Amino acid sequence: MLSSFDRLLFVRGVPIFQELRDDFLVRLASIMDEVAFNSNHTIFTAGQEGRSLYILVSGSVRVHNGDRVLAHVEKGGFFGEMALFDAEPRSASVTTLEPCECLILTQQQLYEAIDEIPDIAVNIIRLMSRRIRDLNHKLDAQRNQANAAQAIGQIPQTAPFSASH
Repeated sequence: MLSSFDRLLFVRGVPIFQELRDDFLVRLASIMDEVAFNSNHTIFTAGQEGRSLYILVSGSVRVHNGDRVLAHVEKGGFFGEMALFDAEPRSASVTTLEPCECLILTQQQLYEAIDEIPDIAVNIIRLMSRRIRDLNHKLDAQRNQANAAQAIGQIPQTAPFSASH
């Protein structure tokens, strides 16, 4: 368990909260629940209803669809943010890679916070856009590799060059 002061210091370092005033961070840090998970624990699964954002205080998790790993999240990172803004089921599963401690911010807590300080919504949207952009870059790189491999496989074999005339 984090002390109130340690919680404030930790939350201040989380990217979505970095630009917020300390008085707001104190309030926000105090309303979040703290939970612990064992290693190899599935925090939530794709398709589940979700209404919470998780912030990793310690440990690391993998975000995945089945065996396909989408991301690794470590201390100070967060996951589950999409569920705060829509009523859609979770788009991926999250499983701990080691024992983890998390702070949880619920949708209701976030909406109340946004009513008070709208900048938090801008920070979350900015970071979600960055994540989408990063995923697009990864997909483009994979697509380019696949196209290059396919092009190499389609180049016809030619006869070796002969120096005779």
